[in-house]
Parts: sequence; structure tokens; C-alpha cells
Amino acid sequence: MESNFHLSLPCRDIENTKVFYSKILETPIGRNTNTWIDVDLFGNQITFTKSGDFNFDFKNYRLGDQILPSFHFGIIITIDDFGKLYSRLLQLDIGATLQTTYMKESVGEHLSFFVKDPNGYMIEFKCFKNHSEVFKTQK
Repeated sequence: MESNFHLSLPCRDIENTKVFYSKILETPIGRNTNTWIDVDLFGNQITFTKSGDFNFDFKNYRLGDQILPSFHFGIIITIDDFGKLYSRLLQLDIGATLQTTYMKESVGEHLSFFVKDPNGYMIEFKCFKNHSEVFKTQK
């Protein structure tokens, strides 16, 4: 079954959030007011609701030799979209992490990079070597 998802998250500032997603990530903006905004993240609806400052402490975890943020959300995209987006974000110098290959030569091998939005959320962009392995378990 394929479907789109909806995620609602608090944000510190609607305008900064709108600028980041529409101008930096170049995602379409949907319905919005001065207290909330809908972002179309590759066909998925992220709603940011104005909350002001909030406690955003989270732990990290280890995947192989890499330390990753436990609290993050992400999107799986094609290798073409991945390359274009990563190149553009590097040119904008907004702090995108180095692209890294995870689970190399294993089921689920994929490239990923992270970027932090103005609210402190870590967003992961990833593309799988074999898209059919997104949910495949080890043999």
C-alpha cells in the first residue's frame, strides 16, 4: 500500500520556516496563516504550527561508524533528485552534512545527508541503491 503522510510539528517562527522550505528546499507551500503553514515535501504534508521556543533535547545513536540524530524525519527520493538537491544545498552553504553511504554492500544500502531547518529539526534526504530494499530485511 502506498500513501502520502502528514506530520505536524511545532515551529519557532512561521516566516523563517516558510522561507527555508520554499526558498532553500524549493518545496511548494500550501494553505497557511500567521500561526501555521503546510509544506509539500515531495508529496507529503508537513504542517508547522507556531509555538515559539520549545525544548528540543534529543539523543543520538550509532549506525556503524556514524553518529546520527535519533529525532529526525526524512524523505526517500530518486538518485537524480538527491544529486540536484545536494549540489544546490552545498552551493547555498547552509550546513548540509556530507553525503554518506549507509549499509554499504548490504540489503538497504543507501546514500543520505542531513540538513537542519530553522526550528532545529534534522531532515534526512536519502536514496536507495535498490529502491525495492526500502523495507527489505537482512537475509
